[in-house]
Amino acid sequence: MHVVTVTHTGRGTPKVAKTNSVVKKVVMAVSGIVMLLYLVAHVVGNLKVFAGRDSFNSYSEWIRTVGEPAVPHQTVLTIVRIVLVVAVVAHFWAAVSLWRQAKKARPQAYVTKKSVAQSYASRTMRWGGVIVLLFIIWHILDLTVGAVNPDGTDSTPYDRLVASFQNPFITAFYVVALILLGMHLRHGIWSVTQTLGQSNRRRERTVNAFALVFSTLLIGGFLLVPFSVLFGLVD
Repeated sequence: MHVVTVTHTGRGTPKVAKTNSVVKKVVMAVSGIVMLLYLVAHVVGNLKVFAGRDSFNSYSEWIRTVGEPAVPHQTVLTIVRIVLVVAVVAHFWAAVSLWRQAKKARPQAYVTKKSVAQSYASRTMRWGGVIVLLFIIWHILDLTVGAVNPDGTDSTPYDRLVASFQNPFITAFYVVALILLGMHLRHGIWSVTQTLGQSNRRRERTVNAFALVFSTLLIGGFLLVPFSVLFGLVD
């Protein structure tokens, strides 16, 4: 008598993998929203440079004294920085993890690529993200800490900003990084609506238009400052 044993070993695996993918996509979406909100607040602060040296330096000092005297100096700013670092790490982890998961599921690349369905921004999201991460590190060392800034660490935030963007090479690096960030944002905003289930084929065109306009305006606001310094409108 032959006994046939039926096992269901692999049946649960696709479900678990799908759940993991959903969780990672949600982590990526939520962390992306946190960073996006920070960018909006950051560009508003940057534009205060047009109000002059005293106004910009006062704003830079104000964000370090928020909550005083109820809480110690820089407490709120430190909390914001911690949340931002966690968001960046979570976003990067989710992106790398999803990429490795997709690569493992499809070890061989497709012979043909559907360029119509896959935009240039989506194809370069991975490398664009790495460049943006390096840009963030440079940005902190340059304008926040002043370690690589021409004016050094003892200068004011306004003077560091002007000293940095008066250099055409540094400005060019910022411009390239910000354009890549804009592409990353445009695709990211669209991806968030897909992940959170807030988009369908009828809304897709509207979402794409909003993502393009929003990312263009945001990056345009960031680019306005270095170009104004480079061309002598801010000194």
